Amino acid sequence: MELEDTKENLHTDPFDNLDDLFEKATDYTETRISLFKLKATQRASVIAGELASGLIFFTILLLGIIVLNIGLGFLLGDLLGKVYYGFFVLAAFYIIAGFIFKAVCKKPVINAIANLVIRKIL
Repeated sequence: MELEDTKENLHTDPFDNLDDLFEKATDYTETRISLFKLKATQRASVIAGELASGLIFFTILLLGIIVLNIGLGFLLGDLLGKVYYGFFVLAAFYIIAGFIFKAVCKKPVINAIANLVIRKIL
């Protein structure tokens, strides 16, 4: 009787093992896809959080710079005799600074921002 049981085990269907292998491969693939989705979600949430934090900081800083420039405009205007002269001087300064930035610093700033984004994603 034991000999017959052994013979029956030897003659099992070989596709049963393939079915198990296919099922395990499918489970593995689904697990890897789920893991990829979780990692992508985690990275996206970190990037979104840092972006929101940076935008809030930038907005507060920008408001401070605007108020400071208004004060400088009035101060320069008072020193030059007419209030609007101070604002013209500031406007000329920022126009010149903008052209200098465009000519000198545009490419390095773009590269630095691109590298920062790539580091955050990877």
